[in-house]
Amino acid sequence: MALPLSETRQNEKLSIHNGIATTIVLNISNNYFPLFAISVLGATNFQIGLISSLPQFIGMFAMVLGSMILNHLEEKKRFTAYSFLAARFFLFLMFFVIYLPAEFRSWAFVLLVGFMNLPGSFANLSWQSLIGDLIPDDRRSRFFSERNKVLTIVGMFSTFLIGILLQQFEKSSPFPFQVLFVTAFLFGLIEVYYLLKHKEEKKKKKKEKKRLSFGLEVFRHKPFLYFLFCSLFFNFGWQMAWSLFSIYQIKYAGATAMWISLFTVANQLAQIISYKWWGRMADKHSNAKMMILVSAGMASAPVLTILSPNMIYLVLVNGFSGLFVSGTVLILFNQLLEVTQEEKRSVFISNYNILLALVAFVAPQFGVYLLEQTSIDMAMIVSTILRGSSAGVFFFLYLFLKKNQSKSLPAAFI
Repeated sequence: MALPLSETRQNEKLSIHNGIATTIVLNISNNYFPLFAISVLGATNFQIGLISSLPQFIGMFAMVLGSMILNHLEEKKRFTAYSFLAARFFLFLMFFVIYLPAEFRSWAFVLLVGFMNLPGSFANLSWQSLIGDLIPDDRRSRFFSERNKVLTIVGMFSTFLIGILLQQFEKSSPFPFQVLFVTAFLFGLIEVYYLLKHKEEKKKKKKEKKRLSFGLEVFRHKPFLYFLFCSLFFNFGWQMAWSLFSIYQIKYAGATAMWISLFTVANQLAQIISYKWWGRMADKHSNAKMMILVSAGMASAPVLTILSPNMIYLVLVNGFSGLFVSGTVLILFNQLLEVTQEEKRSVFISNYNILLALVAFVAPQFGVYLLEQTSIDMAMIVSTILRGSSAGVFFFLYLFLKKNQSKSLPAAFI
C-alpha cells in the first residue's frame, strides 16, 4: 500500500536533506583517499588499486548477508540508518592512522577503507530498497533528477572549499586530512538523523518464510537478467579506470589537492547542467535507449585524459565527462528499478549489487595490472574500448525491452 501523497513529498524532502549530508561526507573524505594515501602515506600503485577494489570484495559478502537480513525486516529505515552510522565510524578511526608505525600506515588505511564497506554495503543496499518503496514509479525520474542536481551542487561547493583548505598546507601534511575525516564523521551523524525521520509503512512478516533463500529465482526474470549482463559489462570498463585516473592525475600529471578539487568541481558542474536533460530524455526515449548514448560518452574519458598532462586541459576533460556521469548515475539506477518486480525488489537489488561488487573488485585490479604490464596509455585505451562496446550491448537490451513491452500491450496500443 502506497503512502499518502503528503508523506511521500515529506520523504522526498528528507531524502534530499539526508543526501546533502551524504554528499558532504563522501566529498570531503572519499574524494581525497588516493591523495592522502599517495602524498602522506606513500602508498604503492597496488595499494591505490586496493582502495578501489577491496571495498567491493568485502561488499560481496556483505551483500549476501545484508540481503538475507533485509528480507526479514518489517522496517528498513532503522537498519539503513544504523548501517550508515557504523560505516561513518571508520572515518573517525582514520584520524589515528598517522600515529601508527610508518611501515603499517598505508596498509592500515587500505584495510579501514576496505572494511568500511561492510556496513557501507548494508547501508547502500537497504537504502536502495527503502527509497524504491517510498518513491512511486511515476515520481522517480523527476525526483531523482532534482535530488541528484541538488546533491551535485552541494558536492561541487564542498569540494571546492576543501581544495582551497588543503592548498594552505604542505602536500605531505596529515593534519588537514585528519580534520576532514573527523568532519566527515560529524556530517555522518546528521545523515543518520534525517534517515530516521523518514516515514515508512511497516510490512507484516510472512510466517511461511522459514527456509534460507538467496533469491536465485530472480535470474529467471529475463528483463533483469539481460540488464544485469549489460550493466556488469559496462561497469567493468567504467571501473577499471577509476584507480588509473587517480594515478595519472597525481603521479603523472603532478596534481595537487587544489587541482583535484577543480577536476571534481568541473565534473560536478557538468552533472548539474545535464541532470534534468537526462531525466527528460529517459522519460521520452526510455532508460535503455539513453544508456547507449551514456556508454558512448563515457568511453571518451580515458583516452581524452591521456592526451595531455596539462592541468587546465584535464579540468576541461573532467567537465566533459561529467555530462555523461550524471546520465550513468540517474539512468542505471532507474533502469534497475524498472526491470525488477516490486514484490521482490530487495532480492533483485541485493543480487545485482553482489555481482556488481565482484566486478568492482576485479576491474580496478585489472586496470592496475595492465598499467604495470604495459603502460598507462594502453590501460586507458582498453577502458575506452570496453566502455564503447557497452553502447552496442545496451542497444540489444533496448531492442529486447521494446519487443517485450509491445508483447505486453493490448493490440489496440501497438
